[in-house]
Amino acid sequence: MAPTRPLDLVIFGGTGDLAMRKLLPALYHLHCDALLAPDARIVGVARDELDDAGYRALSSEHARRFLGRDFRSEDWESFSTRLVYAPVDALQADSFAALTRRLDERADGPRVFYLSTAPGLFSAICRNLDAAGLIGADSRVVLEKPLGHDLASSRRINDEVGRHFGEEQIYRIDHYLGKEPVQNLLALRFGNALIEPLWRREWVRDVQITVAEQVGVESRGDFYDRVGAMRDMVQNHLLQLLCIVAMEPPASINPDAVRDEKLKILRALRPFTPGDVAARSVRGQYRAGASAGQPVPGYVDEPGIARESATETFVALKAEIDTWRWAGVPFFLRTGKRMQEKVAEIVINFRAVPHSIFGVPASPLHANRMVIRMQPEETVDLHLLAKQPGDVMQLQPVRLNLDFAEAFRSRRLEAYERLLMDVMRGNLTLFVRRDEQEAAWRWVEPILAGWEQSGERPKPYTAGTWGPSASSALLSRDGLCWHEEI
Repeated sequence: MAPTRPLDLVIFGGTGDLAMRKLLPALYHLHCDALLAPDARIVGVARDELDDAGYRALSSEHARRFLGRDFRSEDWESFSTRLVYAPVDALQADSFAALTRRLDERADGPRVFYLSTAPGLFSAICRNLDAAGLIGADSRVVLEKPLGHDLASSRRINDEVGRHFGEEQIYRIDHYLGKEPVQNLLALRFGNALIEPLWRREWVRDVQITVAEQVGVESRGDFYDRVGAMRDMVQNHLLQLLCIVAMEPPASINPDAVRDEKLKILRALRPFTPGDVAARSVRGQYRAGASAGQPVPGYVDEPGIARESATETFVALKAEIDTWRWAGVPFFLRTGKRMQEKVAEIVINFRAVPHSIFGVPASPLHANRMVIRMQPEETVDLHLLAKQPGDVMQLQPVRLNLDFAEAFRSRRLEAYERLLMDVMRGNLTLFVRRDEQEAAWRWVEPILAGWEQSGERPKPYTAGTWGPSASSALLSRDGLCWHEEI
């Protein structure tokens, strides 16, 4: 890949956790791989009263911690020359004069504004950027989730940002779409004649999408207690993964061709009725338990969490897609904190053979299975049956494994590296369009409303487990079980 064009990447919230933990390390890696244009600048923006030297020192301190062994003093010294700083209060229009002076130092190249702030500041930032004359035809704005609390607030934020930026300038980021296995799922499906004919209701029994975390809410208690697992993970990450699995082949890899197909899936998701909420959804909240061999507190004992909080830290859903390709195939979505393992994976369970010739009944437990794993390692596994060595025809499961680290020796871009490159190159394919986002909210809202109207508290589960037992029951009603229970 060629280096990006000269540009200014302006990070609002430039001293915050996301900038220090993800964005600057990603940009450092791109710099080390010579994927940034030689004169591309990174402009940190925050209320802190810092100069360039102070910002570089603060960034270096955090980089040593978050980059670990990848931190090399000589490379960081070279990278840090790209870092400049402008003290700006996002709510004060006259404060943007400091940013104007920094950007006026160079007039050429596009400007990318990355809003790594609370969504409540998006409107003021965009309004003040426009008033200061800092938005041009080739400017772009990157919006971090969550984009609103519900459909109405999402529309309000999009309307406000849309007054200053065109839709083709708005990059709504979902870092799961930047992961190599997710992009390889597109390649596997649409680049191989072997797989696509089987990717349909006649051959697929069920699909499971899991994003499980071992950590609790950490330092995000105040934020998380207002949001919960449904808004934090399902409405964006898990539904986007579902779309990639279920979408029809697009006419091309053009951004709108891909996003048009994803939108069709979101619109084809069967809506939840009030009765469905109880039958097809499970929400839970972790209690005290153990993680990685150490005792951990329950959710309501975490800092920043209300003692009577009914916020869900676990969600499991049975989704159904009303299309010819997927009619009758259940899609199970699951996410949670303080789970037994940290894992993000998509499991495609194929149907068992219609008749076994080997003297034992065909079993769904031994059916073919494809597992696309995004974390902790990035792999694609295909589970098959093969003859066990010996003089008896006895079958046993075997696994064909594509390990990206082994198959491709070159360093793979991390999710934020890939997405930052796409923003700087003006490629919208892996970013969420407004109508996609609104369709996701329309599907999620009846579930949230049903939970609120029921008055039931989330089901408890012990930290370090796979969630409430009701999650297993959700699948067992269809004669199925979660991947780790096989």
